[in-house]
Amino acid sequence: MVSRLQRRRALHRKLHILRTLTNSKSVKKSSIIMDSLLYVCKLKLKLEAIKREYSNLMAIKKAYLDLMKHNHVPKEVKVEKIGENFIVRVRCNKGENRLVSILEAFEEMGLIVRQASVSCNYYFAMEAIAVPQNPQQALEARDVAQVILKATEKQAVEWQPSKA
Repeated sequence: MVSRLQRRRALHRKLHILRTLTNSKSVKKSSIIMDSLLYVCKLKLKLEAIKREYSNLMAIKKAYLDLMKHNHVPKEVKVEKIGENFIVRVRCNKGENRLVSILEAFEEMGLIVRQASVSCNYYFAMEAIAVPQNPQQALEARDVAQVILKATEKQAVEWQPSKA
């Protein structure tokens, strides 16, 4: 007799917990169970919708990253001469040692880099202020731009990955 009473109390406690979790207004045992089943089905549908949305977002992210990887950035070299200083702006596709070849070109022309800012997240970008080592050296912005453009093209040919 005691065990039957304990089982009834346990069932009543479990039904009360189910009723609370599912926000059921029902009082009957069968109605509480049906409300609970309906609640579980709704949760499954919400979970499936979230999974679909997540997979769609991941597909969009992958497509965006593929696009950025294969995005061809037009090569751009701009040089301005302000007084004795040269303001150099370079933008092109990423490549190994791109910065090294440009700095070597500066050195060959006799320019000292005073300040530089370089970024290579999705493409190579550089902005630098350079001054001639010899102030009597007559350099034109067009000449500096041509040498840097050649350096970026030379780098693209020279630094191809080796096949091992």
